[in-house]
Amino acid sequence: MSEAAAIARTPSAPAPPAKPGAAANDIVRQTVDGSHTAHLMVEGLHCANCQHSIESSLAQRPGVLDGRVNLTTQRLFLRWDPMLVTYEDLAEMIEGLGFRLLPFDLDRQARTSPDQQNALLRAMAVAGFAAANIMLLSVALWAGEAQDMLPATRRLLALVSALIAIPAVAYAGRPFFASALAAVRGGAINMDVPIALALLLTTGLSFVGTMHGSGHIYFESATMLLFFLLIGRYLDERARGRVRSAAERLFALQGTTAIIVEADGSLRAEDVNSIALGSHVLVRAGERVPIDGTVTEGASDIDASLITGEANPAAVKPGACLYAGMVNLTGTLTVRTTATGDRTLLAEIQRLLEASEQRRSRYVDLAMRIVRVYAPVVHLLAAATFIGWWQFGGLAWQDALVNAVAVLIITCPCALALAVPVVQVVACNKLFKSGVLIKSPTALERLAQIDTIVFDKTGTLTTGDLKLTAADDWDESDLALASSLAASSTHPLARALRAAASDAPAAKGVEEVPGRGLQLRQDGKTIRLGSREWCGGDADEVAGCEFWLNRPGRPPVRFGFVDRMRDDARDTVAALKASGHTIALLSGDRAAAVAAVAERAGITEWQAQCVPAGKVARLEQLRAKGRRVCMIGDGLNDAPALAAAHASISPSTAADISQTAADVVFQGDLLGPVDTVLRTARSALRIVRQNFALALLYNAVTIPLAMAGLVTPIIAAASMSASSVLVVVNALRLGWGGVR
Repeated sequence: MSEAAAIARTPSAPAPPAKPGAAANDIVRQTVDGSHTAHLMVEGLHCANCQHSIESSLAQRPGVLDGRVNLTTQRLFLRWDPMLVTYEDLAEMIEGLGFRLLPFDLDRQARTSPDQQNALLRAMAVAGFAAANIMLLSVALWAGEAQDMLPATRRLLALVSALIAIPAVAYAGRPFFASALAAVRGGAINMDVPIALALLLTTGLSFVGTMHGSGHIYFESATMLLFFLLIGRYLDERARGRVRSAAERLFALQGTTAIIVEADGSLRAEDVNSIALGSHVLVRAGERVPIDGTVTEGASDIDASLITGEANPAAVKPGACLYAGMVNLTGTLTVRTTATGDRTLLAEIQRLLEASEQRRSRYVDLAMRIVRVYAPVVHLLAAATFIGWWQFGGLAWQDALVNAVAVLIITCPCALALAVPVVQVVACNKLFKSGVLIKSPTALERLAQIDTIVFDKTGTLTTGDLKLTAADDWDESDLALASSLAASSTHPLARALRAAASDAPAAKGVEEVPGRGLQLRQDGKTIRLGSREWCGGDADEVAGCEFWLNRPGRPPVRFGFVDRMRDDARDTVAALKASGHTIALLSGDRAAAVAAVAERAGITEWQAQCVPAGKVARLEQLRAKGRRVCMIGDGLNDAPALAAAHASISPSTAADISQTAADVVFQGDLLGPVDTVLRTARSALRIVRQNFALALLYNAVTIPLAMAGLVTPIIAAASMSASSVLVVVNALRLGWGGVR
């Protein structure tokens, strides 16, 4: 029984305590509708066929309500009816397909990808060492064929080759053997099945030839083939390792306990999933809000970027709505609970991310689409070659098998396996030098298909760096006084005000009033710096990012702030329009602020006050119209939209979760890298298609020759290697600047 199955609880048993370092939730949890859920990690996932095998098996099992596999993170989400099926039954069924289930653990997930990459590197080193040394021995054998080498010498060289090749193939070929075995057990055929067959047959046939002193010795073919294929597998695994599920990162924002305020005023800690609706929760300054609720006591400033995407904190007072994951910045609040656990807005964002990533993880790249037809055809051709030469061609079964092995080797999809990863590496290296990081293995292909680009506002079209404007009616003395008060606060507007007049001495005795601002009492008078309402600002003034200064006996003074546009924002938008893209702007900010930025950037289509679900809904509308959308954003509220879009880009200054959800991250204060990455993606896709055409043309020419018995396994291996080299050289043109 798997580790996950061993510690899982039965439907009627209480939940076991969470393991140290494990995910916050237990393996099996009961939902409000009575169904059970589990989050697991699946070991042994290699391709879309593995994913399809698990999901299709779960879909056919009575009682399974939902079963989704995230291929990138190897995460399995299960939901089932405990009256119809048990967790143990589902675990045994999945393990029967050749996979291993483990409790989902963020720390374990973080360790898995580097471990897999290191294992592939070790296998690649072993295969490369074996291929190089056996090739030297093979050159001697080939030369001996023309110079009457003594049989004893020939056999000695063959035995040495066998001693090197057999352990090397057994060790370095494990990734392909394990994947092929899992696919066969699941009743499927993936790209690794013909590879495993070619390796086993070539090595086995060569060993038999060595033992009998015959001429069928092709150890160099097996090791060379394995070395090239491991290069492709490592490049693919490295690309996958850069991608971690943004949905999992949200676990870090979910509190595990909350402080409950009892009716008598006493306090007690309680698990957030056990809090009853209507309970009062105490949230101190600096803490994250653990539940959704309404403020009943206190005032404070809240970091609401999870919802609005705006870095400017929002002042809250009794009656304001708070959501799990928000950060309480200044005062202490008492919040009446309206939603907990899986019903919070944070959980909804996580579900949006999970659904979006799941749909995108099912995006099958060109190589996988081809292999669905390619792999079965290869086996049929090899079998037809063997039967044809043995039964109708007059050859002994050993010679017929040699021809069949040559077909398997010459059709091994090494060029197909390298067609995408090599282009990715060249393109990623080129973009990296321009300050752009490609995170997703399929990002370039999807970016090349984009026809619509949707921008977020703050931190994307703008820098997110607030600057004091000079348009308001204040003088230097007003600024100096306001700056002296602002020195006592860490509020973003206070920091911007202080930056405008940093030489002003900091005032002593300044008091920060949560949710309102700063005040200083001097000589029986009170000076205030803060919100419009608190300072008595002009009610007719247009709202915006602002601080007001109120001094006794003088009218209030307004300090307005503006978020600076990226210097090349308008030029980049114009360039994207010129290349045929439709441009739109979605923001959680106010309509007036969004309209102003849209006008300055040259964007005519915009929408304000978009919550996370609203942005995703808008992208779905565009998708339904056949548009392929690239989302460009930086805030926590942009993460679901970044994951839901056909492709996504985020600046390096973005929130951690947004960078995780995005396919591409660019550095610097300029927006130009967006245009650069889209142009490079289109060039990369053209080269990928050329590589596939070259690989298929190679097969169209060489397969008939191999089936006709005109190609030996060593020639087949050399031809396969030549096709791989051709694909690599073609990909290098992207880095040389020969493709536009």
